[in-house]
Amino acid sequence: MRLFPKILVFVYSLFFLAACSSSETEEEVTPTPNIPTTPSASGSYLALGDSYTIGQGVAATERWPVYLANSLSGEGVKVGEPRIIAQTGWTTADLLQRVKTEKFDGGYGLVSLMIGVNNQYQGRSLEEFRTQFRELLTLSTALALKDPKNVLVLTIPDWGATPFGSSRDRASTSAQIKRFNEVIKAEATTAGITVIDVYDISLLVRETPAYLAPDGLHYSGLMHQRWAQMALPEAKKKLLE
Repeated sequence: MRLFPKILVFVYSLFFLAACSSSETEEEVTPTPNIPTTPSASGSYLALGDSYTIGQGVAATERWPVYLANSLSGEGVKVGEPRIIAQTGWTTADLLQRVKTEKFDGGYGLVSLMIGVNNQYQGRSLEEFRTQFRELLTLSTALALKDPKNVLVLTIPDWGATPFGSSRDRASTSAQIKRFNEVIKAEATTAGITVIDVYDISLLVRETPAYLAPDGLHYSGLMHQRWAQMALPEAKKKLLE
């Protein structure tokens, strides 16, 4: 496994802490918007999330939602350019606030949701996460033409396996992420939403540095491509139903 000098780990720590602290003083979220149920004219795929969805450390063309949209297009399923609402450091509260204030001109045939790592990193409770994640599932379903079958949820990858993770208690990090993922799977299943589990594949960074972004914390375009490949069969099925 590739190790980074201590000074770089320190710099990454400062960056990660700054990015992940955005919701520590968040204000009360606004009421749920009136989301239209007609298809969007600008495209049919909406991706919601945090740094893993926006692709921190990779080019815009290497984000997994972009890979997924291109793969769907290659198989004859045109979704257009995905609309991405995501930002590095966002927790479930941050994403809720943005979605509730965002303007939507129409619904989407496919909505993906990948969120929760910053809740875990900031030490926020599972109970808070469960409540907010459940609300995000409801909003995602509303945006997906009110059909939970049009929503895909991705689990949280294990950043504890990255070089950055070596500065922390890796066993504790992994255990916490697994508990958050258990909530994700349980809530999504209850809501009738498909889950794509990327946890195990994220562990490949231990043996394959090519799956890492240059910061040693996030994931490279190659890993994003793997996530898109995992999501492709379910996404295609949903869009063709």
